[in-house]
Amino acid sequence: MDTPQIVLAQRVQLIKPSPTLAVNAKAKALKASGADVLNFSVGEPDFDTPAHVRAAGKQAIDDGHTRYTAVPGIIELREGICRRFAEDHGWKFTPDQIQVSCGGKHGLYNMAQVLFNPGDEVLIPTPYWVSYPPIVLLAGATPVLFPLDEKDDFDLNPDILRQHITPRTRAIILNSPSNPTGAVFSRKALEAVGAMALERGWIIISDDIYDTITFGNAPLPHILDVDPRLQAQTLVLNGVSKSFAMTGWRIGYTAGPKHIIAAMNKVQSQSTSNPSSVAQYAALAAVTGPQDFPGVMRQAFLPRRAYMVNTLRAMPGVTCVQPAGAFYVFPNMAAYFGRSFGGKPITGSVELAEFLLEEALVAVVPGAAFGADQFIRFSFAAAMDVIEEGLRRVGSALGKLT
Repeated sequence: MDTPQIVLAQRVQLIKPSPTLAVNAKAKALKASGADVLNFSVGEPDFDTPAHVRAAGKQAIDDGHTRYTAVPGIIELREGICRRFAEDHGWKFTPDQIQVSCGGKHGLYNMAQVLFNPGDEVLIPTPYWVSYPPIVLLAGATPVLFPLDEKDDFDLNPDILRQHITPRTRAIILNSPSNPTGAVFSRKALEAVGAMALERGWIIISDDIYDTITFGNAPLPHILDVDPRLQAQTLVLNGVSKSFAMTGWRIGYTAGPKHIIAAMNKVQSQSTSNPSSVAQYAALAAVTGPQDFPGVMRQAFLPRRAYMVNTLRAMPGVTCVQPAGAFYVFPNMAAYFGRSFGGKPITGSVELAEFLLEEALVAVVPGAAFGADQFIRFSFAAAMDVIEEGLRRVGSALGKLT
């Protein structure tokens, strides 16, 4: 008797697995087989979680904080997040306006599920973080991609944005500093977005996960500082993953209007319930304790960023915007498309990334994953000697393409 074919839900067919995680998995598999792979694909700091945060997690276990918590997170953590917003930005939130989730991505998913309906359109600047379009699609809505220009340092162009507005536009996603470009949106651009949002009633989704990792001297521009009235229609996403090297602890949080957070809590209650109790107590130590750790990482990242940008720019045909934040560079490497190696053509960023992994044993993420096929993403969250050797290998490999 033949085994019946089980048909999957249509929504699953709309999305693909995370390409960044796929590259990372392939690189780890090669490394496990004995290959000397240098990995620039992973989106996490190469630092240990701060000692006081780790100690808080251990203490939470010893204190018996290993049971269910309130769905939106322990009250102490939500209060601490409110104080962090007030101290860092002057924004006023109350604990019932905060949801703690199983990482920032989970918060985005909860949000999309409660906000979007079929027919809604969500504006997404491109290059984009890989999960934005799938999360919108899983909610039944339509991602509307609009381009950012390398010549503008990937700043948002309001005139280009206006060309993509329709009566079905429901929301816009802002990620500044950006993954993958490291770009920071200018105050002028945010003022234009804010004016459009107020006029049209858009929801603004501000993904601030890299907000502590910036390299300029001026304060980071933010949509809520442009016009405080926007707080009534803005959701702010953040977390401890990048700022405190806690990617594996899986704690993100969302701040926004009370009724939206309440709806997100309903979704979370029927999916994951609360995030890890132990991780929440560790996050509490992160957001309420010393705030010097992100600065330590910034100082370490600065020379790495400079070396990576300058070395890539010196490669024939490569252009590279210097990132203003995060820990990625996003060089344009389209000059190598159309070439080949061993009879295998390089037709785009996917083939180029595969070539670099196989020939140079260097793992990077193809720009196609971010909606920008001309580019390749490199992470400089790696030791300087690793960066130096990795870029030497990249340059050598590119020289073999004909």
